[in-house]
Amino acid sequence: MKIALDAVGGDHFPHHPVEGAIQAANERPDLHILLAGPGKLVEEELKKQNFSGSNISVVDAPDIIRMDDSPAMAVKTKTNSSIAVGLGMHAKGHCDAFISAGNTGALLAASAFILGRLPGVMRPTIASNFPTINGVRLMVDVGANIEVKPEMLYQFGIMGSVFAQRMLGVENPRIGLVNVGEEEEKGDETIRKAHELLRKSPFFIGNIEGRDILSGKADVFVCDGFVGNVLLKFGESIPDALMHIVKKVIVKRGLDREQIELISGVLREAFAPFDYQLVGGVPFLGVNGVSLVGHGGSTPMAVKNMIFMAEKMVREKVNSTITTSLN
Repeated sequence: MKIALDAVGGDHFPHHPVEGAIQAANERPDLHILLAGPGKLVEEELKKQNFSGSNISVVDAPDIIRMDDSPAMAVKTKTNSSIAVGLGMHAKGHCDAFISAGNTGALLAASAFILGRLPGVMRPTIASNFPTINGVRLMVDVGANIEVKPEMLYQFGIMGSVFAQRMLGVENPRIGLVNVGEEEEKGDETIRKAHELLRKSPFFIGNIEGRDILSGKADVFVCDGFVGNVLLKFGESIPDALMHIVKKVIVKRGLDREQIELISGVLREAFAPFDYQLVGGVPFLGVNGVSLVGHGGSTPMAVKNMIFMAEKMVREKVNSTITTSLN
């Protein structure tokens, strides 16, 4: 299987993307990784990191899309960027997936334009893993679509349930519609109509409130991109906030070193599901291909795991299952 990787995406290119690719290539010699980026720059980085294997290739893509570039302008003007070249290879069947830790807006726009949409999909969406007390679950949408139609929310739920089944191992994923109350009549007209549509799914459990998310009342949390992005960023802040609070209590109690180490170890283990590095990236569900985006500050470990996640999406045939479920 071939996975194309944006070698100049993220805050720490090309070092982190290249190192992550090397880690993945060493662990999985059956994978071939295509590094898209300015050829000389990427080749030099591979030499610096002393890679001597045969399952990494460099694809020259001289243009670089920066994190602060306008997504629309970047897609139109930087046609030789790593994103455009990598997705172009994917669209032509020269690789099985494309991943990047670069500009999310540019990658989403380019994925929709170059790869197109799966049959029946109104709008691609961004789904993200979300930790709960019952394990990692899925939230969709988390930023791609700020304004939505009821039919879009319905499709988000269906696509999310497929991802939860295939990628998270949830056999019968419960779909919950994020709302301001559990009653069917709650919410605006869009939410109420989405509720009616989602009742077609045997997995739909109705409306859920904010307090139901961390408790894991549902396996797929459906919402528009505005709500989802706020919830996602809030969730990401939880470990640091709690660690700060716990440190204050430790100082107040005057605990000794052994006690501090014990508590620290417990907290690290408890907060592990919140670590984005273990997931790697998030998928654009609904595009006619496999396209994932990672955190701008992605570490080599995160890049490696994003490669493995893309490979699993291909192997688990997520897209064909989505198409069947929607049509």
